[in-house]
Amino acid sequence: MTDLKQIITIPHYHGLYRQIAKSKNGVIVESLSDGKRMCATASMRVSLLSDISIYTDTEELPLQEVLLKMKEKQQGQPAIGAKAPEADVRAFFEEVLPDYDRERFYFSHMKKVLDWYNLLQQNNMLDIEEPAADDNTPNETSND
Repeated sequence: MTDLKQIITIPHYHGLYRQIAKSKNGVIVESLSDGKRMCATASMRVSLLSDISIYTDTEELPLQEVLLKMKEKQQGQPAIGAKAPEADVRAFFEEVLPDYDRERFYFSHMKKVLDWYNLLQQNNMLDIEEPAADDNTPNETSND
Protein backbone atom coordinates (compact mmCIF):
# COMPACT_ATOMS: atom_id res chain seq x y z
CA MET A 1 0.00 0.00 0.00
CA THR A 2 1.12 3.50 -0.75
CA ASP A 3 1.12 6.05 2.04
CA LEU A 4 0.72 9.50 0.48
CA LYS A 5 2.45 10.94 3.57
CA GLN A 6 5.67 9.54 2.08
CA ILE A 7 5.16 11.00 -1.41
CA ILE A 8 6.00 14.67 -1.97
CA THR A 9 5.98 17.29 -4.67
CA ILE A 10 8.62 19.99 -4.83
CA PRO A 11 7.90 23.32 -6.53
CA HIS A 12 10.11 23.92 -9.59
CA TYR A 13 11.02 20.21 -9.76
CA HIS A 14 9.04 18.00 -12.11
CA GLY A 15 7.42 14.81 -10.84
CA LEU A 16 6.96 13.20 -7.47
CA TYR A 17 9.43 12.06 -4.84
CA ARG A 18 9.41 9.40 -2.15
CA GLN A 19 10.87 10.29 1.22
CA ILE A 20 13.77 7.95 1.96
CA ALA A 21 15.32 9.33 5.15
CA LYS A 22 15.72 12.45 7.24
CA SER A 23 18.92 14.42 7.03
CA LYS A 24 20.44 17.24 9.02
CA ASN A 25 19.23 19.83 6.49
CA GLY A 26 15.93 18.29 5.34
CA VAL A 27 14.87 14.96 3.87
CA ILE A 28 16.48 12.63 1.38
CA VAL A 29 14.06 12.00 -1.48
CA GLU A 30 14.06 9.69 -4.48
CA SER A 31 12.46 10.63 -7.79
CA LEU A 32 9.66 8.29 -8.88
CA SER A 33 10.60 9.10 -12.49
CA ASP A 34 14.27 8.22 -12.60
CA GLY A 35 15.25 7.01 -9.12
CA LYS A 36 17.75 9.83 -8.56
CA ARG A 37 18.15 10.97 -4.97
CA MET A 38 18.65 14.43 -3.55
CA CYS A 39 18.25 16.37 -0.33
CA ALA A 40 15.05 18.42 -0.14
CA THR A 41 15.63 21.31 2.24
CA ALA A 42 13.00 23.25 4.18
CA SER A 43 13.48 26.24 1.89
CA MET A 44 12.15 24.15 -1.04
CA ARG A 45 8.62 24.24 0.43
CA VAL A 46 7.83 20.59 -0.24
CA SER A 47 4.22 19.40 -0.04
CA LEU A 48 3.01 15.98 1.01
CA LEU A 49 0.43 14.56 -1.38
CA SER A 50 -1.64 13.64 1.67
CA ASP A 51 -1.98 17.38 2.46
CA ILE A 52 -3.24 18.42 -0.98
CA SER A 53 -6.94 18.91 -1.68
CA ILE A 54 -8.98 19.77 -4.76
CA TYR A 55 -11.64 22.46 -4.61
CA THR A 56 -15.21 21.38 -5.37
CA ASP A 57 -18.39 23.44 -5.26
CA THR A 58 -19.15 22.22 -1.73
CA GLU A 59 -15.85 21.23 -0.10
CA GLU A 60 -12.17 20.53 -0.50
CA LEU A 61 -11.74 16.91 -1.55
CA PRO A 62 -8.47 15.24 -0.51
CA LEU A 63 -6.23 14.41 -3.45
CA GLN A 64 -6.28 10.79 -2.29
CA GLU A 65 -10.01 10.58 -3.04
CA VAL A 66 -9.57 12.22 -6.45
CA LEU A 67 -6.80 9.75 -7.34
CA LEU A 68 -9.04 6.85 -6.31
CA LYS A 69 -11.87 8.23 -8.48
CA MET A 70 -9.43 8.49 -11.39
CA LYS A 71 -8.25 4.92 -10.78
CA GLU A 72 -11.84 3.68 -10.78
CA LYS A 73 -12.69 5.53 -14.00
CA GLN A 74 -9.52 4.27 -15.70
CA GLN A 75 -9.84 0.78 -14.19
CA GLY A 76 -6.27 1.12 -12.91
CA GLN A 77 -4.91 2.04 -16.34
CA PRO A 78 -3.09 5.27 -17.28
CA ALA A 79 -5.13 8.42 -17.77
CA ILE A 80 -4.84 10.85 -20.65
CA GLY A 81 -1.60 12.77 -20.66
CA ALA A 82 -1.23 16.27 -19.31
CA LYS A 83 -0.26 17.40 -22.82
CA ALA A 84 -3.67 16.41 -24.19
CA PRO A 85 -5.81 19.26 -25.55
CA GLU A 86 -7.33 21.44 -22.81
CA ALA A 87 -10.87 20.44 -23.83
CA ASP A 88 -10.02 16.74 -23.36
CA VAL A 89 -8.42 17.36 -19.96
CA ARG A 90 -11.43 19.37 -18.77
CA ALA A 91 -13.81 16.67 -20.10
CA PHE A 92 -11.85 14.03 -18.18
CA PHE A 93 -12.27 15.95 -14.90
CA GLU A 94 -15.95 16.59 -15.71
CA GLU A 95 -16.39 12.80 -15.59
CA VAL A 96 -14.15 12.13 -12.59
CA LEU A 97 -15.13 15.11 -10.47
CA PRO A 98 -18.22 16.76 -11.97
CA ASP A 99 -18.54 19.29 -9.14
CA TYR A 100 -14.97 20.61 -9.29
CA ASP A 101 -14.80 24.35 -8.63
CA ARG A 102 -14.35 25.96 -12.04
CA GLU A 103 -13.04 29.16 -10.44
CA ARG A 104 -10.31 27.64 -8.24
CA PHE A 105 -9.28 24.30 -9.81
CA TYR A 106 -7.24 25.65 -12.69
CA PHE A 107 -6.20 23.89 -15.88
CA SER A 108 -2.59 23.93 -14.63
CA HIS A 109 -3.73 22.04 -11.50
CA MET A 110 -5.54 19.48 -13.66
CA LYS A 111 -2.36 18.84 -15.64
CA LYS A 112 -0.37 18.30 -12.42
CA VAL A 113 -2.96 15.86 -11.06
CA LEU A 114 -2.89 13.92 -14.34
CA ASP A 115 0.91 13.80 -14.23
CA TRP A 116 0.84 12.63 -10.61
CA TYR A 117 -1.80 9.98 -11.30
CA ASN A 118 0.11 8.60 -14.28
CA LEU A 119 3.39 8.60 -12.37
CA LEU A 120 1.81 6.74 -9.44
CA GLN A 121 0.16 4.33 -11.88
CA GLN A 122 3.49 3.64 -13.65
CA ASN A 123 5.07 2.85 -10.29
CA ASN A 124 2.18 0.61 -9.16
CA MET A 125 1.44 3.01 -6.31
CA LEU A 126 -2.32 3.52 -6.77
CA ASP A 127 -3.15 1.09 -3.98
CA ILE A 128 -3.40 4.08 -1.68
CA GLU A 129 -3.36 3.58 2.06
CA GLU A 130 -6.38 4.92 3.91
CA PRO A 131 -5.58 7.22 6.84
CA ALA A 132 -5.85 5.39 10.16
CA ALA A 133 -8.97 6.31 12.11
CA ASP A 134 -7.16 5.92 15.43
CA ASP A 135 -4.12 7.98 14.39
CA ASN A 136 -2.69 9.68 17.50
CA THR A 137 -1.19 12.62 15.65
CA PRO A 138 -2.93 15.91 16.38
CA ASN A 139 -4.74 16.98 13.22
CA GLU A 140 -7.41 19.54 12.64
CA THR A 141 -10.70 17.85 11.87
CA SER A 142 -14.01 19.22 10.83
CA ASN A 143 -17.43 17.71 11.16
CA ASP A 144 -19.48 18.79 8.18
